[in-house]
Amino acid sequence: MSNSLNSSSPLVQFHKNNWIGSDKLKDQTQILFQSISSTVSDAVIVTDSEGNIQFINQCAERLLNEESNYIMERNIEFYFNAIPSIIKKYHVDQLSEQGYVEDEVLLTRSCGAKIHIKLKVYRDRDNGWDIFHLCDISKEKEIEREDQRNQQMLYNIFTQAADSIIIFKNNGTIINVNPVFCKKVNLGRDQILGQKVLKFIPEGFHQKMEKINGYIEQNKKVRGEIPIIHGSGLSVMEFNVSPNIFQGLHMAILRDITEKRQMEIKLKRSEEQFEDLFEETIDAIVFWDQDGKIMRVNKAALSIFECTEQEIIGSILCDFLYEKDNKFYKVMKEFQEIGSIRDELLFLMPNGQLKHLEFTARMHPIDGYNITIFRNVSERYQMEKDLRESETKFRKVFEGTLDGMLLWDQNYKLIDMNPVAQTILNCSKSFHKDMDIRELINENEETKKEFRSHMKKLAKYGKANQMFIYKDPDANLKHLEISTKCNLLTNMNLTVIRDVTEKMEMEEQLRKSDTLNVVGELAAGIAHEIRNPMTALKGFIQLLENSMEKTDGGQEMYFNVISSELKRIESIITEFLVLAKPQAIHYLEYDVRKIMTDTIELLNAQALMHGVEFEVHLEEDLPSIFCEPNQLKQVFINIIKNAIEVMPKGGTITIHMNKADQDAIKISIQDEGSGIPHDKIRKLGEPFYTTKDRGTGLGLMVSFKIIKEHKGHVEVKSALGKGTTFHITLPTT
Repeated sequence: MSNSLNSSSPLVQFHKNNWIGSDKLKDQTQILFQSISSTVSDAVIVTDSEGNIQFINQCAERLLNEESNYIMERNIEFYFNAIPSIIKKYHVDQLSEQGYVEDEVLLTRSCGAKIHIKLKVYRDRDNGWDIFHLCDISKEKEIEREDQRNQQMLYNIFTQAADSIIIFKNNGTIINVNPVFCKKVNLGRDQILGQKVLKFIPEGFHQKMEKINGYIEQNKKVRGEIPIIHGSGLSVMEFNVSPNIFQGLHMAILRDITEKRQMEIKLKRSEEQFEDLFEETIDAIVFWDQDGKIMRVNKAALSIFECTEQEIIGSILCDFLYEKDNKFYKVMKEFQEIGSIRDELLFLMPNGQLKHLEFTARMHPIDGYNITIFRNVSERYQMEKDLRESETKFRKVFEGTLDGMLLWDQNYKLIDMNPVAQTILNCSKSFHKDMDIRELINENEETKKEFRSHMKKLAKYGKANQMFIYKDPDANLKHLEISTKCNLLTNMNLTVIRDVTEKMEMEEQLRKSDTLNVVGELAAGIAHEIRNPMTALKGFIQLLENSMEKTDGGQEMYFNVISSELKRIESIITEFLVLAKPQAIHYLEYDVRKIMTDTIELLNAQALMHGVEFEVHLEEDLPSIFCEPNQLKQVFINIIKNAIEVMPKGGTITIHMNKADQDAIKISIQDEGSGIPHDKIRKLGEPFYTTKDRGTGLGLMVSFKIIKEHKGHVEVKSALGKGTTFHITLPTT
């Protein structure tokens, strides 16, 4: 700037030579300063030694964007608050030592806006003035920043580009490369710089490089393909050369198209394979346009549609349909919405033949064609129809048979079970779907052993029959008769299950009934034979007692004992006759709680002798039942005495009495004995079967008979080592 402020400027010289301390001279000086500073094109501010602003020119007002009266009230520090304190200190030191400071700083306007300025400060030591010369360089700084951004952007493009970039001279010497090219040739940048471009070109392509150089000399852009040598071989590169990008330097951008060329080769090979597949496949392939007009077909399509190529090309595909029914419109709607479909329709061939065709269609609207693949499924359709009819017949038999049926595969996975099997096994088909059939039946070691035996017979003979004891989910034991046929169908075996629990129970009841009849007849004979001599004994004892003198107290005691025991024998004979013939029982409405309480009191002494305690839980407000109290007491005595005898080392007998439901009372008597094996529980109540060393089995037999005559039933549950529980259920009505 010609008018910029410097040490030899008139304004500076004026201040050096004409500063006068008087007010009059000061005013004259200010007028003269303003006159001179107005000729300067940059902002000028004069401050005193404290930094208080004394004079400014109009350029300073414009620069600070503020009126002079506001500016004159401020300290110069107000406008330089953006300068770091360490820089400010440097400026102060320089001004003190040199009397002059020059720098580029940020100036803060009163509105808060910041601008870049070039600052020059002169110190007038004689008058104590500092003269600030400020030049706005914001535009220059913006241009400088833009230039830096452009350079950085070009550098980023050069270093971050996905393609290889080479900068080289007219003679082919490489002066710069980007990292991508270094990676491509597997060399460091220092190893590449200074090398000739020809070093990376195979010798057979050097002549092509001469032609490229010719275009560069003519200042023409060049594009093409050329191989590049690198550590692992050759790569085909697509290049684009821009000549004279800067001071005689040229730039080549290279892109590896090796994979592209390989893909083109593969594509060509794929097209050839497609042609072979298209013509040789057994399925009909039809290409058709958006109007439904057939564009191209293969040999299989000609065979299925019974046409020549000339007849079918150009025809409408939908014209081959037998009828355009609701299914057709549903298929077309789905095809239009989704763009693909797989279904079956009935087609009418030109020769009048009807064919069921399965087809898969896909829409390609952008490419202008659609493709449909057809397969003749007429034979399969008929087979499926026959199969469905056969399956329907089988299903009717399977679902309607009176026996349970299980279908399972070679991996023992359950395929299906009919409703009868679900009832017998007390399970749902969905719960056991895909379940291993061995898990369905195998629940203990004994059953597993029986099942293994069953499977061995099945493997050896192709079929097997066996009896199993099955515990259903509700813990009910069932006797099942199982018959299995191997490979009834391919990978399918059939097991027939028949619940013979009731049958076996009836047989058992018949057997027990026969035994009971025999025992009854025997008991009647024995009782009759014993009762006759007993009558004579009673008579003669009475005669003997009457003939003896009453004074003999000892003999009277003997007669009392003999009479008591004879009555006891007579009572036993009477009870024994219960087995022989039906008794005339007089039922009374009685409190069963009292019967149990009386029984416990009667047996309490015997229990104490064996170290046995009673734990009794009798529900309050139990209804009375119609019963023969003495017979029920006999039942309770038999069961509780057995419980005492099976606990020689003592224990606890737990008795529960509560409502089973609205019309029944349940009585449970539980001991802590050694328990009864499962296979022996069902024999309890049989004549002469007992678990005691000197028992006859008649006690439980009589007890079961009494409960049965009271329309009740007895259930026995036992666990080895834990004890046995008798559950007696009696009706209240």
